Amino acid sequence: MSNESKALAAKAQKLSGKKIGNALLNNALIIIMLLVAVYVAITQPSFLSASSLINLLSLTAAYLPVALGIAGCIVLTGTDLSAGRAVGITACIAASLLQKSDIANKMWPSIGALPIPVVIIIVVAIGAFIGAFNGFFVAKFKLHPFIVTLATQLILYTILLFYVQAGNNNGMAISSLTDEYRNFVVGNPPLLNFAGGSIQIPNYVIYAILLTGLMWFIWNKTTFGKNMFALGANEEAARVSGVNVFLTTIAVFALAGAMYGWAGFVESARIASNTANTGVNYELDAIAACVIGGVSFVGGIGKISGIVIGVIMLRLIFVALPLVGMDQNLQYAIKGGIILFACALDMRKYLVKK
Repeated sequence: MSNESKALAAKAQKLSGKKIGNALLNNALIIIMLLVAVYVAITQPSFLSASSLINLLSLTAAYLPVALGIAGCIVLTGTDLSAGRAVGITACIAASLLQKSDIANKMWPSIGALPIPVVIIIVVAIGAFIGAFNGFFVAKFKLHPFIVTLATQLILYTILLFYVQAGNNNGMAISSLTDEYRNFVVGNPPLLNFAGGSIQIPNYVIYAILLTGLMWFIWNKTTFGKNMFALGANEEAARVSGVNVFLTTIAVFALAGAMYGWAGFVESARIASNTANTGVNYELDAIAACVIGGVSFVGGIGKISGIVIGVIMLRLIFVALPLVGMDQNLQYAIKGGIILFACALDMRKYLVKK
């Protein structure tokens, strides 16, 4: 082999090694989280029990719609700090409209329990309106989404505090939901016979799978999805290419809000007792899951599959850590560390590309 061939082979080997090294570093967070999960599975065999895995799947499905919504905002180089409060207010509204008619402390005694499809439309529309409100201020006045959604978060919390004190509720938890509502969301028909019994998962897991498929279609097979990524990658280039920046921005935030509305509808029945603290900090979990899953804050980068993996990984850690005796009060510090680490890796990838 000539010296030139040897040099080319050495260069190719070096590049290959560098690519492998970059790939390992870029996925370092997921690898670390998987190693933690493996350690817990070895030391705590109950972690891999059917009930534990179903609990993990259920928690993933509950948090996934918020992550699917907020991911679009991150693709636009933004974020949405109002997501948790949007979940909270739509959850309380859904609960108040689907309370049993014969309870003494029914919030709106003059209104019977509305049909479930009507309530879904109401809360999804409210969520979409909240998102469109955020998107309008971002698109019209070129305000940073951080500032706009922080302001919306505070406004929504104020409205929520007044709402839970309205009617006959007097600030109490909104509970006593209709059986139809609870069964629609958390009912668990047997899906698989296993060891003489049956594995049951809540209905909202199935809804989350369907919603994920819908969002994948919107992101990858529609003009709106292509415009969203083009806008996130380079706003000026997207505008020159004919993308309506104003309407696309509003639509992305409105779609995110619709996801929060659906998440609130599910969360209301899932916890069955709703207060002004329902949905608090859900946006932190969603942002962490998105950055773990590779949705880039530099814009224009993200996959639905990555978001799903991110939510699963995050839930995996928070299901696993209590099993090894870790204080749950540390979870916020862990979330903060995950976000910092994931964003640092994301920025490193961006700088390497440049």
